[in-house]
Amino acid sequence: MSSILLDGKSLAQQSEAEISQRVDALKARNNGQSPILATILVGSDPASATYVRMKQNACQRVGMESLAIELSENTTTQELLTKITELNDNPNCHGILLQHPVPPQIDERLCFDQIALSKDVDGVTCQGFGRMAMAEPAYGSATPQGIMRLLAAYDIPLAGKDAVVIGRSPILGKPMALMLLNKNATVTICHSQTRNLADIVSRADIIVGAVGRPEFIKNTWIKDGAVVIDAGFHPGGIGDIDLSGLDKRVSAYTPVPGGVGPMTINTLILQTLEAAEAQ
Repeated sequence: MSSILLDGKSLAQQSEAEISQRVDALKARNNGQSPILATILVGSDPASATYVRMKQNACQRVGMESLAIELSENTTTQELLTKITELNDNPNCHGILLQHPVPPQIDERLCFDQIALSKDVDGVTCQGFGRMAMAEPAYGSATPQGIMRLLAAYDIPLAGKDAVVIGRSPILGKPMALMLLNKNATVTICHSQTRNLADIVSRADIIVGAVGRPEFIKNTWIKDGAVVIDAGFHPGGIGDIDLSGLDKRVSAYTPVPGGVGPMTINTLILQTLEAAEAQ
């Protein structure tokens, strides 16, 4: 069997060219004002700093601006809420990204939900999640929304398919399942405590690995002809799924790296542009 490589890196590059044209058009209509994404980094976690820098670089590539907010490891919940409110009230800020995770003394959910719905371009608020679940206009969580864009670009059929999402995080597994459900897939949500996980995965037409554990999902569980989406990334360039040999058995799969990751960042900047256009 010849598998389709779901090349998120290539698709993101194509999308950046289109986004850049839309940014130029918006700036021409808006006295040169660029769309601006505010990035909030609390603390000094190296991985978080790298992710934020990648998002800032993506903005620069398409002609957008980023506003970098860096707060200390000792920042309180109230201090972070105040900063988010300032950005909500700033008409020149079109999108707000609060990098996850924040230090343990901060109420992360409370701070996520302080982000104005119109600026929730990373799709992290409860209100945005609810609207997405009800198929109402909202900015979807960036990773699952990026996966949906990737599946659509390669014309992967979803209606009537049995989909299994392994992972239940509020910004990946849960919204992923509802996005697939909204496209008429039949969805099972699993996690690290699910019984008989191998049996459930073995029946799936579409598998999304989003459990956050290196190669937790074994290639022997996956049936021939399935569509395999690996949303994990761990040191050594491995994901949540053991992909070895699957390129000869499945109908389509995402590489790690170069599959889901580039689409996450691309979706964030696309939704920031859409927020600026709406404003």
